[in-house]
Amino acid sequence: MGALGNFLNDVPARHSPLFKAALAHAQFETIHPYLDGNGRLGRLLVPLIFVREGLLLEPLLYVSLYLRRHRDTYYRLLQSTRLDGDWEEWLLFFATAVESAARQAVAAVRALNALGATDRERIRSLGRVASSCLHVYDAMFARPVSRIGGIAKLTKQSNNTVIRMLEHLQELGVVEEVTGNRRNRVYRYPAYLEILGREDD
Repeated sequence: MGALGNFLNDVPARHSPLFKAALAHAQFETIHPYLDGNGRLGRLLVPLIFVREGLLLEPLLYVSLYLRRHRDTYYRLLQSTRLDGDWEEWLLFFATAVESAARQAVAAVRALNALGATDRERIRSLGRVASSCLHVYDAMFARPVSRIGGIAKLTKQSNNTVIRMLEHLQELGVVEEVTGNRRNRVYRYPAYLEILGREDD
């Protein structure tokens, strides 16, 4: 782990962010330092490295979907780096995973922006409640699975106002309540979540 830490901190030499992320991920998976969660932490290293290197403002690039879809190749190449030192094929695979994740992220942002524009226009047609409803909608756009109390805190509106606005959003088909409970209800924004769950073709 010490050698990996030095590598991440450019000791003894600086490397490109993509090269650094590819090698750090493979090495972390090889070291496997914890009893649980190594895979998740190894995948999280990738966007965190890109943020630290200034390629991303936020750690919002997820290679996990690509790695899961190509699981057999992923494990085979990791193993070949360990046993045969075949880093070239691993680097090409990893670069393809990052490219796929970047394409998917751009497509998701575009789709979310289009969804937001369409749904905001529909909400504006509600008349006098539109302003309060837009505040609740913006809270759901920021957190597409939310409770009434959380939305009230974000919007600085009363729980009763939030409930009424959520009812309007439900009538428009924008949000849905998922628990079926009278208390501690949870609302989700299904169209938003569907976009986030799409896989790159």
